[in-house]
Amino acid sequence: MKFFETSKHHSFKKSTYISLRWIGIIGQLIAVNFVYFVLNFKFDFFISNLVILLGIISNFYLIFIYKKTQLSDRSAFIFLVIDILQLAILLYLSGGIINPFVIFIIIPSVFSSSNLSFRTNTLLVFLTAFSIIFLTFYSTELPSPLSENFYVSPFYYYSIPLALLIALIFLNYFAMTFGTQTRLRKEALTKMEEVMAKEHELLSLGGQAAAAAHSLGTPLSTIKIITQDLAKQFEGKEDVEKDIKLLSSQVERCNEILKRLTLNPVEEDEFIDKDISLRDYLNEIIVSFKEISSKNFILNIDQDSNPKKITKSIEIVYGLRNFIGNANKFAHVNIFINLKSDSEITEISVEDDGEGYPRDILSKIGEPYLKSDNPQDKSKTGLGLGLFIGKTLLEKNFALVTCRNSKTRTGAEVIIRWKNKDLFNI
Repeated sequence: MKFFETSKHHSFKKSTYISLRWIGIIGQLIAVNFVYFVLNFKFDFFISNLVILLGIISNFYLIFIYKKTQLSDRSAFIFLVIDILQLAILLYLSGGIINPFVIFIIIPSVFSSSNLSFRTNTLLVFLTAFSIIFLTFYSTELPSPLSENFYVSPFYYYSIPLALLIALIFLNYFAMTFGTQTRLRKEALTKMEEVMAKEHELLSLGGQAAAAAHSLGTPLSTIKIITQDLAKQFEGKEDVEKDIKLLSSQVERCNEILKRLTLNPVEEDEFIDKDISLRDYLNEIIVSFKEISSKNFILNIDQDSNPKKITKSIEIVYGLRNFIGNANKFAHVNIFINLKSDSEITEISVEDDGEGYPRDILSKIGEPYLKSDNPQDKSKTGLGLGLFIGKTLLEKNFALVTCRNSKTRTGAEVIIRWKNKDLFNI
């Protein structure tokens, strides 16, 4: 196994890093030369500038020799090590741990924590911690005359490295956690966009196929009638009858293929951009699941008192499919779907008779890539991506989505609620 990660997620943009390094280098040059020439403090001015020159040379290397636009995990580690050591040497030459600029030594590892791999960042944290501890016990004095009559209580002196170490660990942990969650969410959103792009592409193709079936219906019917007439005229002539039967069968095959490609082969006149009610949404989705599932889908529409039609939305279809599909996956026998509406709100609830959501992920539902610590059935445990996609798509269409364990049954429950003024204006 390679020590450094090569994943595209463990890298960052070279130009951004170069710009940040220039800011740091210019700041170091200003600080060192201001203290020496303006304040007339005495310290090892020559060596300090040589150390800064090392940073300048490494930055020129990144600009003119390192050709890649992204810094790999390994390359970033090398240059961040240079940054940490450069800062450590400058601090060593100017007072060590009591130099007020010592806080800057934790910046390189914190900067890397949300971009580089865990192992690489751990190495940088250990190097930074070692540098802090080293500077606590070994360094030159503060520049004179500042060092004259300068005294710090040991309690205060040793609290400085302790505070730095605590800040180093806390900030790195925070940045790593936040960075990981951001990457996972970005990946999930990207997958959702890919899925929806595919759905819209299929919808477009389906609409074209439906239009083709509608347009070709008349000429194909005409060909069918002509073949029947030809069959009567050439009755008894086996060679001709065989060709006519083949022609007739191929016409029929064309009809069947075009019907299967339409969005709604049952209604051939209103198949494009048709407004439908949520009751129709649910019926279509349930029918599609019944073809692949042996479980029992129970749809209750007794409380649907406002079955107004809305503009057909692929996002709503796909969001509802995800929640109903999740219930189908985890249910033992039954999936209960209830549609309720009045003049103000429209609400859909989806329940199953399964085991329900694990308690340790219940509060996190809606985030991608969830994993229960104690899954009861590992073969059925998902990553929460379907719930994330469904929740995100429906919330984009003004729905309020609540996921919980059912209060009346053993399984999970999803409640999707719209204000009618939002739903009917989608």
